[in-house]
Amino acid sequence: MLNKIWISFFTIAFVSALYQWLVLDQALIFEQLVNAIFSMSKVTVEIAIGLIGVLSFWLGMMKVAEHAGLMTKLATLISPLFTRLMPELPHGHPAIGSMTMNLSANFLGLDNAATPLGLKAMQDLQTLNPNKDTASNAQILFLVLNTSSVTLFPLAVFVYRAQQGAASPTDVFVPIILATFASTMAGLLSVAFVQKIKLYNTVVLAYLLSAFAIMAAIVVYFLNLSAQALSTQSSLVGNFLIFSTLLAFIVLATKKQVNVYDSFIEGAQQGFETSIKLIPYLLAMLVAIGVFRASGALELCVGAIRTFVNFFGWDARFVDALPTAFMKPLSGSGSRAMMIETMNTYGADSFAGRLASIMQGSTETTFYVLAVYFGSVGIRYSRHAISCGLIADIAGMCAAISVCYWFFG
Repeated sequence: MLNKIWISFFTIAFVSALYQWLVLDQALIFEQLVNAIFSMSKVTVEIAIGLIGVLSFWLGMMKVAEHAGLMTKLATLISPLFTRLMPELPHGHPAIGSMTMNLSANFLGLDNAATPLGLKAMQDLQTLNPNKDTASNAQILFLVLNTSSVTLFPLAVFVYRAQQGAASPTDVFVPIILATFASTMAGLLSVAFVQKIKLYNTVVLAYLLSAFAIMAAIVVYFLNLSAQALSTQSSLVGNFLIFSTLLAFIVLATKKQVNVYDSFIEGAQQGFETSIKLIPYLLAMLVAIGVFRASGALELCVGAIRTFVNFFGWDARFVDALPTAFMKPLSGSGSRAMMIETMNTYGADSFAGRLASIMQGSTETTFYVLAVYFGSVGIRYSRHAISCGLIADIAGMCAAISVCYWFFG
């Protein structure tokens, strides 16, 4: 699918450029396309170089947390919930441990650890699946939770915002938490409705009410603040939690007698490698989106939506960030490039730049995760996995728009 999207960007850009040249007499349009290629290529390298230090640091700290056993502790905390949401799983089955470890890794932003753990969980669930080519209820619920799970530290979003010159890269911290919580709840409720899962179980209600209580406390705390105070407090809370968590990683690792420095170096080396590996993906998508915008095609699509929104008299500022929302379910690299391109065009601290950042952090790439996870165990029939995953995506995007107007309106 990503291959078709990438080809479509160039093809549509060419057709749009022909229209600009032959009909609108824009003789410089192809020069603008070529300039966009060079410009986006330069931006790609600048972003990648800037990522090396920050990404290496964060992955180093996450490796400290991993060696300190934090993921195991989180898995132990989440495990009782899964035994109730997936009654078909035998007590103590390895899939429960794999799933909780995967979601714990996602919660901490450990993408590199989350993917292999997720694949292992899907393989464990497949051993219990009576129809090997059709997704089971447990596999569908796990996949939807995986694509919509709350991420406490959306570090990549903060890094890219810093790269694009945001005055306070973490001012979107609380909005992202609220949007991703809405996505997770929508995904869980949609699957529970289809599968007739009993959410009124005492243990399940305890988890859900605790989560809602935390979100309610956040909403109440920020409810009466001014727009400027909302942004400032979100940044303060985000920075306080991030630094406090880093310190907690070090303290916990020290108590476990982990060699903190060596663990950090191990993770930091992975950060350098990850930064370099990102360059081809960023280059491909940023150049494709660059020529798509330079040809006028992107503005034509966005302009049509803006006209529709204006027709009803609504505020249309959110429209400029919609390309990130449309790309997010299809491709992580594509939506990341759309977010960067939006910030590059409108500014990291613009309404569109902040909204694109919140959208990027609110959900995962539904179709990509579905293809990788189900494909790894040979599942061909996904049943209601896609529809429930998209419900979670839509809820996350709508919540992102709402909280962005609330915090930065």
